[in-house]
Amino acid sequence: MKRILILTALVIALQAKAQKKDDLLAYQVPYFTWGKGLGITSPDSAFLMNIRFRMQNRIGITTISGSDFSVNEVEARVRRLRLRLDGYLYNPKLTYVIQLSFSRGDIDFEDSGFPNIIRDAMIIYNFNRHFALGLGQTKLPGNRQRVVSSGDLQLPDRSIVNAVFNIDRDFGLQAYYRNRFNGFHYVLRGAISNGEGRNFNTAQKGVAATGRIELLPFGEFKNNGDYFEGDLAREPKPKISMGVTYSNNENAKRTGGQLGKFLYEARDIKTSMADFLLKYNGFALATEFILRDADNPITYDPANPTVQQHVFVGHGENYQASYVWKNNYEVVGRYSRVTPAPEIQTLDPRTQQVTLGVNKYLRGHRVKLQTEFTYETFTWLQATRPNSDGWIWRFQVEAGI
Repeated sequence: MKRILILTALVIALQAKAQKKDDLLAYQVPYFTWGKGLGITSPDSAFLMNIRFRMQNRIGITTISGSDFSVNEVEARVRRLRLRLDGYLYNPKLTYVIQLSFSRGDIDFEDSGFPNIIRDAMIIYNFNRHFALGLGQTKLPGNRQRVVSSGDLQLPDRSIVNAVFNIDRDFGLQAYYRNRFNGFHYVLRGAISNGEGRNFNTAQKGVAATGRIELLPFGEFKNNGDYFEGDLAREPKPKISMGVTYSNNENAKRTGGQLGKFLYEARDIKTSMADFLLKYNGFALATEFILRDADNPITYDPANPTVQQHVFVGHGENYQASYVWKNNYEVVGRYSRVTPAPEIQTLDPRTQQVTLGVNKYLRGHRVKLQTEFTYETFTWLQATRPNSDGWIWRFQVEAGI
């Protein structure tokens, strides 16, 4: 009987020890959450990483002209494939953002000469809910359509105005401040960056300085709705945001400042932007106007003066309106025009696009079907070349978490 009691006590002790070990191991396993992506939190809550991905699979057709509907070009590709990591490090105030791109059309290979997969690599310290400072590479506080993620667009791509004039990403120091005064909300953003664009190691003599102001007279949008296109949140009351941006890129080496092919001589590029956004009960209206200026925008190859690269100086305007029904179908209309300045009108035409789009949102902007029909015209303002036009059709599936 004594031996049985001793054996029983030993088994109970071993089970208790195993239970404590199991409890300890369970406590050390990271916590997983599912919401906007897949979240992983360390057991001591000192580290948080949120993982998201998205892809845009697209097909499209461009016609020979506006009257000849024969196929001139077929587009069939993964337009974007992105991986995003964000969270905090050891302190919820110390946050980070990492974003990588992998599709050929998304890595700037043609202009940069190397596979430029790094899009965002930013460390941000949030002093409080109003003010934050960040160091690293990310989007500059430029025009609204550029600041909106490409995953939150109503049409497969941004407008031609954005394609020509946006200031994109850069490495530098950025400051963010948002507050309100008697219900009048405002956002201030500024950046001092190297002006080279994404992931360049060389340093220029000058720097790029960018500042932006956003005014929200009727208060903040639902779910940060001023940073995604379309009124998917169905604002119960009219909401408005007005933004103004100015950027001065000293001694820029590329045709678009932070983007484009390399110039043969550096130029100072000044870009002014203004935008307006209105959302109410499923209806959205967005407009943008961008002006770019540079002295002596045309540069020539010293070894061959017949070869040139130039800054696209001029202005662009974009108007976009939409309505989304409660069944998550949406219709979108857009008119865009890019007009070159007189200095380069023999090199570039005025481009206009009229677009009609239809969307079906399966899970907001994360999973959606998009199609568009665009009529495009090219007009040579100094009649140095014949004018032309054409039709574009695109269909895109967006999927992500």
